[in-house]
Amino acid sequence: MIIYYVTCKNEEEARKIAKELLKRKLVACANILQSKAVYEWEGKLKEELEAILLLKTLDRQEEAVKNIIRELHSYDLPAILKIDARANEEYLSWMESVIK
Repeated sequence: MIIYYVTCKNEEEARKIAKELLKRKLVACANILQSKAVYEWEGKLKEELEAILLLKTLDRQEEAVKNIIRELHSYDLPAILKIDARANEEYLSWMESVIK
C-alpha cells in the first residue's frame, strides 16, 4: 500500500486531482487537509496557504497515479511524496475491490 502526500495550491486543485484519480479507479480514498506552507523558492522566503492531498493506493498503480498528478497539477515542481504503508487485511481487501 502507498500513501501519496501531495501539496496543492488550494482545495479546489486537490479535489480536482482526487476526483480524477477516483474516477479512473487508481486510488481508493483521498483526504484533503488545509495547511500553511513556509518555504524558500527562487531565493525568497514564501508563506502561503495550501491544501495537502493524501492519496491511498496500491503499489501496482504507482506510475499511473504520479502521471495523473503531474498532468493536473499547477505547480512547476509538485511535491509527490511516496509513503510506504501497511494496512489491516480488511482495509486492503476493500482497496483491492475499488482499485482497478
